[in-house]
Amino acid sequence: MLVAAHPQIHWLPDPTVLAPIALLVGLYSWRFVHARREAHGRGAGPLQVVAFTGAVLALLGALVSPIDRLGEDYLFSAHMLQHVLLGDIAPLLLLLSLSRVMMRPLTRRLMAFERALGPFAHPITGLALWLFVMYLWHVPALYDAALEHGAVHVLEHVSFFTAGVAVWWPLIQPVPMRRRMTGLWPLAYIGTAKFGLAALGLYLTWSHTAIYDFYEHVPRIWGLSPVEDQNVGGAIMMVEQSLTFVMVLAWVFVRMLGQSEAEQRRRERLEDAAAI
Repeated sequence: MLVAAHPQIHWLPDPTVLAPIALLVGLYSWRFVHARREAHGRGAGPLQVVAFTGAVLALLGALVSPIDRLGEDYLFSAHMLQHVLLGDIAPLLLLLSLSRVMMRPLTRRLMAFERALGPFAHPITGLALWLFVMYLWHVPALYDAALEHGAVHVLEHVSFFTAGVAVWWPLIQPVPMRRRMTGLWPLAYIGTAKFGLAALGLYLTWSHTAIYDFYEHVPRIWGLSPVEDQNVGGAIMMVEQSLTFVMVLAWVFVRMLGQSEAEQRRRERLEDAAAI
């Protein structure tokens, strides 16, 4: 087993990575300004900007920061952190950064796409796709192939981000869907997603043998054996899924309270109008 006392840690200013992110920033900024003009300042606000900034930072952290090189050359745990950023955090923050006014130019096309999907335009589809993609790429043969072949690695990253958008879209709905989750369904939905993937994290956290052959043949750093590194990676996945679930749980609860109060005020207005 090789030991690297001084791992090569550096940023990756790759134009093929930075250019799409820069394009995303440019398009978002342009649409944000226009949305505020269209709705007289109410089409988008500071919360959307904060969420978008977080999404961009998550993408930069996953693809440009030393996390990328650490994951490819040394640590399974760094690669797992990269997957969490790409497949969960960045898609969530990106969707939260969008408002319905900002999405107006695409609303009709997205609604037409939803109709074309027919029965597959259902929240369960996004949930199933996300879990399938996450578990599929953690099959050892595919996981190692992604690390050994650049094109496969790019495909892995794109599929993670796409599946992340698919799983968060029904819950956030930047464009309203025909099939909406009401009552306690959002909690059941996100609970299934988070605990469904946390099970994989739990397995990796308590595993006693190295599952991924690739990381048995790379230099070891920071005193972590392949098994210990794998355990850390599993813990990262499990903790992130749990924390995300708690935060979304709080958000859904606050939203439900707001909807209940709005409904109560609507009923009071109707009662007042009927009494006149």
